[in-house]
Amino acid sequence: MSEFDDLYQAIILDHYRKPRNRGTVPDASVRVDGKNPLCGDEVHLELRLDENGRIEDIKSSGHGCSISQASISIMTELVKGRTFDEGKQVCESVRTMMRGGEVDEEAMGELIALKGVSKFPVRIKCAMLSWTTFELAMAEFKAGRDGAGAMVSTEDEK
Repeated sequence: MSEFDDLYQAIILDHYRKPRNRGTVPDASVRVDGKNPLCGDEVHLELRLDENGRIEDIKSSGHGCSISQASISIMTELVKGRTFDEGKQVCESVRTMMRGGEVDEEAMGELIALKGVSKFPVRIKCAMLSWTTFELAMAEFKAGRDGAGAMVSTEDEK
């Protein structure tokens, strides 16, 4: 195992054991759920946006493997304070990384710790669950809905 693998594993375990931005947003603009039916990972995401579409607050809850829970913890840190369009760019970079493509590692921040997941196709859905759920939140908000009852499944993730 390389020095970077050790570091990446430590980052994933840190986010899994001490997840960031856990809880609820009482005055959330949108609330959505995501589920990976293959392994049982579940996430609940709540966001409050300002009038310009900037994410003022984001919280998550749920349960699952270390990959899915670390991914949502890192995701909430990365998108907080950004607009949905900026968040969409990060989503696209994560998807590229999961497909083994080249990404700006510095811009990915701690998300780069999940790069090794791309070597294990069955675990990609674990890492992508938070991002597909975030994309659902974006779609619900842009459609003028609060996301109540909206659910995304990684079953359709390619």
